[in-house]
Amino acid sequence: MLELDHPPHHRVQWLLLLCLACCWHRGSAGDGRHMWQNPKPVPVTLEESFLHDTFPSGFLWGSGTSAFQTEGSRDGKAPSVWDNFTRFETADVASDGYARWEEDVQELEYLGVKSYTFSLSWSRLFLDGIHPNERAVEHYNRLINKLVEKRIEPVVTVHHWDLPLVLQKEHGGWKNDTLIPLFEDYAAFCFRTFGDRVKYWLTMHNPYLVAVQGYGTGVHAPGETGGLAGSLTVAHNLIRAHAKAWHAYNTHFRPTQRGKVSIVLGSHWVEPQKGQSSAADVELCQQSMEAVLGWFADPIFGDGDYPASLKARHGSLLPTFSAREKLWVRKTADFFALSFGPNNLRLGRDLPHYGQAVTPDMRSVLGWIKLEYDDPQVLVAEGGWFSEASVGREDTVAIYLMKRFINQVLQAARLDGVRLLGYTAWSLVDGFEWNYGYSVRRGLFYVDFSRSDRKRTAKTTAQYYKRVIADNGFPGLETPGQVEGRFPCDFHWGVADSTLQARFYPFSPQFIDPHVYSWNWTGDGSLRPIPGEKLPTNRSQCTDYLTIGSHLHLFASTGASHYRFALNWSLILPHGDLSQVNTEALRYYRCVLTELKKLDLEALVILYYPTHKAPLGLPAPLHASGGWLNHSTVDAFLEYAALCYRELGTLVRYWITINEPNRLTDIYSDGNEQHQAARHLLLAHARAWRLQEKKSSPRDVASVSLALHADWAEPANPFLSSHTAAAERFLLFELGRFLDPLLRTPYEEKHGPLETKARARVPNHQRPPLPTFTKTEREELNGALSFIALNHFTTRLVSPGPPSQHQKHHDCLTLSDPTWPSSGLGQALVPWGLRKVLKWVTERYGRTQPIIITASGVDDQAPVEDNMRQHYLQSYLQEALKARRLDRVNLQGFYVWKLQDGHLPQYGLFTSTHRQSKAKASIDVYRQIIARGGFPEDGGVRACGAQGAWPVCSPCVWMTKNKALTVFGCCLLLLAVLFTALFFSVMVTRRRYTKGRMRGASVVRRRRRRRGGRPPLFPRRPLV
Repeated sequence: MLELDHPPHHRVQWLLLLCLACCWHRGSAGDGRHMWQNPKPVPVTLEESFLHDTFPSGFLWGSGTSAFQTEGSRDGKAPSVWDNFTRFETADVASDGYARWEEDVQELEYLGVKSYTFSLSWSRLFLDGIHPNERAVEHYNRLINKLVEKRIEPVVTVHHWDLPLVLQKEHGGWKNDTLIPLFEDYAAFCFRTFGDRVKYWLTMHNPYLVAVQGYGTGVHAPGETGGLAGSLTVAHNLIRAHAKAWHAYNTHFRPTQRGKVSIVLGSHWVEPQKGQSSAADVELCQQSMEAVLGWFADPIFGDGDYPASLKARHGSLLPTFSAREKLWVRKTADFFALSFGPNNLRLGRDLPHYGQAVTPDMRSVLGWIKLEYDDPQVLVAEGGWFSEASVGREDTVAIYLMKRFINQVLQAARLDGVRLLGYTAWSLVDGFEWNYGYSVRRGLFYVDFSRSDRKRTAKTTAQYYKRVIADNGFPGLETPGQVEGRFPCDFHWGVADSTLQARFYPFSPQFIDPHVYSWNWTGDGSLRPIPGEKLPTNRSQCTDYLTIGSHLHLFASTGASHYRFALNWSLILPHGDLSQVNTEALRYYRCVLTELKKLDLEALVILYYPTHKAPLGLPAPLHASGGWLNHSTVDAFLEYAALCYRELGTLVRYWITINEPNRLTDIYSDGNEQHQAARHLLLAHARAWRLQEKKSSPRDVASVSLALHADWAEPANPFLSSHTAAAERFLLFELGRFLDPLLRTPYEEKHGPLETKARARVPNHQRPPLPTFTKTEREELNGALSFIALNHFTTRLVSPGPPSQHQKHHDCLTLSDPTWPSSGLGQALVPWGLRKVLKWVTERYGRTQPIIITASGVDDQAPVEDNMRQHYLQSYLQEALKARRLDRVNLQGFYVWKLQDGHLPQYGLFTSTHRQSKAKASIDVYRQIIARGGFPEDGGVRACGAQGAWPVCSPCVWMTKNKALTVFGCCLLLLAVLFTALFFSVMVTRRRYTKGRMRGASVVRRRRRRRGGRPPLFPRRPLV
């Protein structure tokens, strides 16, 4: 084993340390397990998910590169193990950073960074691995001097994977401990040559990947496949080599240069699998972190030895540190340098995750380091992700990953108390990405590898990073706070459902069973039908459908005033025409509406609720004949609408003809079919609307609309005008394609802008034209809308789709910001998106038409305490109020989606288990908002007329939540009443009896007195 030499003047100190080592034992493990034992709650608000704050003053904003990836081989660089390892692509020129270093400094100035992390090429500085190369020294001196001149702090990595090939051939590379003194000499030369201007040194970069990928699996250079034993040996030598370099600096250079030295350690992060957070899972997560980060960090930042879990797992294969080496290795870093990026996280199955979930959570890694290693100062020495080479300069997704990582670092600093030194965005320019070659890019600046001058151009991530640095983080946005006020008394406080399932049969058998029964005829207590005796059955009443009553009382308990549900077209008209009308289905729906009216509640009824599976909610014959691609479906829908108006119209004031036709057209893959379907859907709606217009009495005319899915579209990349145009095009096709023909005239005037503005994208990219209408049809469409109905759930980031890809009719791609809080089904919670879409619709179509949000909600997996939905209701309704008061939007209603869950907790206000409905906590939130009419300053309940919101009945709410207890209490009360009545009855009877006897005795006495004591006329005969 290699002996560690120490300076003579430290021998006394080491004798003392060796004495202490005699009683050395491994200390208790760090507190990293607390990260899983006390997990952070899932964020439900934007404020919880994304922190608006700034970093401490003096924070080192930086960027970085490595020599092999960017320098190229100019000026006689000796080959490294990576030069020998690459086959089909090489880094002979790469980004040509050796010749174009001044351009790179200019790029740093553009960003406004305070530090630049770069590595020295060992094979350039020491051509033979031992003796220095003066031309290389001059190059690095020029670079460092220029950085100092520009007040950019150089952060220098001594060794970033590019081991001189000669050392690999002669010594076997890092599996031979003879490299340790050679590395010490090389590091000492670097300290001596450049240390007067360098205050931050990194001995080596991510030794985990060198040991595992370079000498274990062979994925990295030098490509050796030594397996686990080879990796463990190499890691042991790398740790000792780092310690030697640190001690060399500490002994010979620190007193004069006063710099700091560390080692960059790479890591991943793991969480217990969803729904599993037992003590065993926590231990597996801890072991996973120890197997990657702790493998190197425990000896250096801990007690000088490997984690106990590694010793138990690897046994004798794991090299050991002597007591003397433990003391020598521990505390050989002046700060913690972390690498967190794709090189570790992309390992996938090769990572020792032990069945746990690998997640890109840098905040948690930083928190674990703080707890596990006694709160060290941390430099994020590599942070970032990659983009495919085809992405080019418009690296939109990378912006949001950068935003997420940097904000996680900010949360670690401000919320968790991690002592952050700085953040290094990786990398400055595109380069040779190791075993991925040029197929991926990580640079902030795009390098055109096809040009000899390797022209550099700022990517949009560079623009974004520049803005973050200028702001020193993410300062708070200047947005209006909570607005106080109320919605109008006639506001639709609603709950929305899909198709209401009709249950025809009443509860009691008396309505369907004509038999007459005898009881206990044979003495066995049974009911037996009397042969030949039958009675006519009574027709069931609406109150006999018990499911209707229970369902509507469930709805009424929410405090809402309007209930949105859909009829089943294929159930009412199975053949699609009037040849067979299901009168029982119509009667059932009529009963639902009648019972609603009895509760003084309103209905908003949907005629056609499409499904995404065949037959798309249509009667089967209509679907078979082409569905919405066939004009005959328009005529069939008109017949169906007329029937519903006739049978149910007296009970319905608000109709939706078609729910989300803009989603229905997406089912058709061909663009021409999409527009043909849209055309027929619009005509079907307009003709159904005209039926209401033709009613003789204006009081009988109901309000009719169609409901559009209306998510807000935000430009994905704020630095590109093409993304702004894409977001506008998305909205035009999602909303304008259906609303323009109905609310603007003539349609041709809008056809031009909708065609040109919405299609403006790349040359020669042909798409099918928008649907066209005849003059008669245009007149029929014009104005055929009583109100604008929108279903809004979330906000989407929109970017233009690539020309070669088959996109939807709007030619856009959608994505989501990972810093937005999201539900279990991935729905982002972005309250301000509701206000923006309402404002957009108002600006485009004016304030004449009322707007109603006919569906809005979020899935929440909590069975009762649905915190995410509670926040959703409060924040989205607050944005709705802002739209009314600040933007003067004519908003007249808001319907929460939906009333009740199915088998699993999702969107419902009520959970349903074992056929029992249980109210969730969000109902109280919604009910209070309804009772107050919004968000009034005084917080009091608003008293409206008959059309106002239902007042909150606290006893009713309590009884609804505690049905069993309510029944039990009623029984007790009934028994108490019966016992009390019985008691009083007995007392009254006894009093009357006593009074009667007393009265009889008095009568006898009076008679005797009148007779004066004479013998009776009929003396009693003596007994014989």
